[in-house]
Amino acid sequence: MMESLINTVLLTLLAAVTVAIIRQRSLFGIVILSGINSFLMASVMMVLDAVDVAMTEAAVGAGISTVLLLAALHLTRSTEMKPVRRDLVPLLLSAVVGGALVWGSLDLPGFGSPDTAIHRHVAPRYLADSVKETGVPNVVTSILSDYRGFDTLGETTVIFTAGIGVMLLLRGRARRSAARDGGTDVR
Repeated sequence: MMESLINTVLLTLLAAVTVAIIRQRSLFGIVILSGINSFLMASVMMVLDAVDVAMTEAAVGAGISTVLLLAALHLTRSTEMKPVRRDLVPLLLSAVVGGALVWGSLDLPGFGSPDTAIHRHVAPRYLADSVKETGVPNVVTSILSDYRGFDTLGETTVIFTAGIGVMLLLRGRARRSAARDGGTDVR
């Protein structure tokens, strides 16, 4: 009962933050609200006992992404222009896609149902064979590092590339500042 109440509150807050992001005109406000959205999503994952996903979402979504976006926003000093007119086509397309997603979810099994495909095929195999196949005693670690190794490598590459991009932007700004002030090149 309490878990359902917490999930309801968190999902309501997620919906409210999403609406606020859509209506927001300030890029700074959008970045901050996106960080809040990621934090709320991490909280949902904690309630669902997906601690590894929650920690990743908190670190990457609410932490690193917010810092990188704020740094990029500071470096570009850009603002969003007010729309000249409102198009109904994007709104209609969003409503159709949202309706299709809701319609598609009506046939899903119940939340936590033990009869789902993942509980009949993949999860028992991972629990039974992961130590033998990977040599890693922690099942979550073996899944992330061995069974989903390429996916984890891809995620790490994206974060690394974003960090390098921000560092290059900062370096270019320091060079321009030094050249403008008549100083030497900063390396």
